[in-house]
Amino acid sequence: MNLDKIKAPLSEMLNIDYPIIIAPMFLVSNVEMLIAGIKAGATAAVPALNYRTIDELRDAIRTVKKEAGGPMGINLIVNKSNFLYKEQLELICEEKVDYIITSLGSPQETIEKAHQHGIKVFCDVTDLKYAKKVESLGADALIAVNKEAGGHAGNISYEDLLPMLKENCSIPVISAGGVGTGTQMKQMMDKGADGFSMGSIFIASTEAGVTDDYKQACVDYGKDDIVMTTKLSGTPCTVIKTPYVEKIGTKQNWLERLLNKNKKLKKWFKALTFMKGMKSLRKAAFSATYKTLWCAGPSIEHVKSVRPIKAIIEELVNEYHNAAEQK
Repeated sequence: MNLDKIKAPLSEMLNIDYPIIIAPMFLVSNVEMLIAGIKAGATAAVPALNYRTIDELRDAIRTVKKEAGGPMGINLIVNKSNFLYKEQLELICEEKVDYIITSLGSPQETIEKAHQHGIKVFCDVTDLKYAKKVESLGADALIAVNKEAGGHAGNISYEDLLPMLKENCSIPVISAGGVGTGTQMKQMMDKGADGFSMGSIFIASTEAGVTDDYKQACVDYGKDDIVMTTKLSGTPCTVIKTPYVEKIGTKQNWLERLLNKNKKLKKWFKALTFMKGMKSLRKAAFSATYKTLWCAGPSIEHVKSVRPIKAIIEELVNEYHNAAEQK
């Protein structure tokens, strides 16, 4: 097995062996996953919103730093829907995590404050216009979320988004979506990727704290079983097409669509939909229920068993080097 380091801008930025971020996944990412990913030579991030209180988030950061000793990241929702944003940002800066991944909103304040503490900021982007904006604000790298990504995917294929950003931006581009093997990593790097944010293939890991049913679903289902739903948050989100999802459908009903269009009610309806959706996700992730809404991306096509994160990363790296040698 060839486990030589993989040279890439992301590897150099964070001083890691392999340019892989185990992507921050709502309700899935946990301390155990971060520690395992970092110890295996990659890096990992967790959504701040996976912790209900600031104290819980602080404890998680300190545990990972103590146990892993390598770079970790926090995913931060930077718009007004995140009521804990200010406190989370302050804590993240105090604890000096290695990088922040921003989502949903302007990262200006986050970039300014993080840089004062030597923390890098990577910004989720789905198009060139927003990528240019965050670059002008001082972002250290772009997380190019393409339409093959899991969760809240983008609208542009990696085949179009990656070269578009590489040609028009001067900071590193970390590709998110459409990669589940080391061979695909090599292909994406040949197209200009400076690193990878990979999530779905790590759901079926022994360290993930979700139910065995959720993990097994990532083994049993494939890319053709991934569908978009607006039932969870009002924003399109990818889920596994289980019998339950087929039964309830993936589109909002006429009343939901009507409320979503009403100017006076839209804000509150969106908030209610988001809260209900997150409650459904939490129940599905952590309890045995036939009413399952499991988030995942097309890369579960390559998940064949539930394994430790170390084994998943080793296979990715070995496949990458084998693909490189064949060229």
